[in-house]
Amino acid sequence: MGAVAQFIVGFIGALGAFCLGAVIGWSGPVEKEVKNSGAYDFTPGQTEWGLVGSLMTLGAAFSCIPVGVLITKIGRKITMLALLPPFFIGWLLIILAKHIAMLLVGRFIVGFCGGAFCVACPMYVTEIAQVQYRGIMGCFFQLLIVFGILYAFVVGGFVKTFYFNIACAVLPIIFFVLLIWMPESPVYLAQKGNPEKAEKSLKFLRGKDADVGAELKEMSAEGQKEKSSIGKTLCRKVTLKGLFLSIGLMLFQQMTGINAIIFYTTFIFEKAGSTLEPRISTIIVGIVQAIATIVSILVIEKIGRKILLMVSAFMMGISTLIMAIYFGLLMKSGVGWLALMAVCIFIIGFSLGFGPVPWLMMAELFAEDVKALAGSIAGTTNWLFAFIVTLLFPVLNDSIGATACFAIFFGFSVAAFVFILFLIPETKGKTLNEIQAKLGQKAE
Repeated sequence: MGAVAQFIVGFIGALGAFCLGAVIGWSGPVEKEVKNSGAYDFTPGQTEWGLVGSLMTLGAAFSCIPVGVLITKIGRKITMLALLPPFFIGWLLIILAKHIAMLLVGRFIVGFCGGAFCVACPMYVTEIAQVQYRGIMGCFFQLLIVFGILYAFVVGGFVKTFYFNIACAVLPIIFFVLLIWMPESPVYLAQKGNPEKAEKSLKFLRGKDADVGAELKEMSAEGQKEKSSIGKTLCRKVTLKGLFLSIGLMLFQQMTGINAIIFYTTFIFEKAGSTLEPRISTIIVGIVQAIATIVSILVIEKIGRKILLMVSAFMMGISTLIMAIYFGLLMKSGVGWLALMAVCIFIIGFSLGFGPVPWLMMAELFAEDVKALAGSIAGTTNWLFAFIVTLLFPVLNDSIGATACFAIFFGFSVAAFVFILFLIPETKGKTLNEIQAKLGQKAE
């Protein structure tokens, strides 16, 4: 019964990722209607639409560090609950937009709130999980992101933008109603000197008859360690190494091109001359992404993080190379299906490794006393890289062409493979203390 409770609480705790996925997937389905003045009383230009697509990533970048502070001060659950009313307000601005400024502000707000869950959700979910379930549950965040994107692709593909916006706006409300009944992270409660509440939370998660004494003792010991200044904790060799590895994974997650492909899926298929209707192509991409992420969850504790990341980088490299060759040489050859195949290979590869694993490892690579701040820094860099890619992709696509853009993504995939091969440690089956010891040994 304990496993079932953990999975249910972990799934609900990660629903912020579903809300974020809807924000990420929103741009593709609505692009044509918004640009043709069918959705609003205004028509954004190319630069303005680039901002509409990318401003949510900038909002997400601004949220990670403040949320890292909040989850340490007031708790993981309360922080996530506090984010949901402004999340709803952001969607209201998008629904009621009468000027491009309202749309941009709304996108920034939903990006800010959605991006905040990139820090809060993985930390909450991994802290409620036992070691043997941590890998699987740590992937819930990415799983729900891709299901949120699929939700956006399906609903946005078949209804008008106004009703699609409403369908997105109800998601934070649903999350709030479910999350309010969930327990606070026992790790946070133990660190704050509330062993009775931490024990109650653990009993809820492990079963009322479970012996949680040893686990509670370990959590409480972490909370009783001598507190160091933020500067000292961040400057420890093991923390710096964890930051280097985590930021490296975040960089490659974005610079291999995932958000360019997701945000502009419809555009890519139209440009490729695919014979499939663009909205159907994007839904296929969303389904493939969801299935591949489920596969990743099923095998991550058997295969390990490192192997999945290497397979992921290899598949993304092959697919972006195919896309570069297609746009450079084969566009007039009547093989539009090749673009769909290449994007699906990319999505499968990304979803197997570089989608879920960087977020899971962000919650694994840092000691408890620095996890919130270090994870926030890693999350901020992720969204800054995402902002750069989503803002520059349409501009670079116009100036240097799709061939050069996908060749750049190919280069980053090759670099990612080398980075993983030589630098990323395997964390499968290890406690957080064992991971810290392993990083510390390699740092010396």
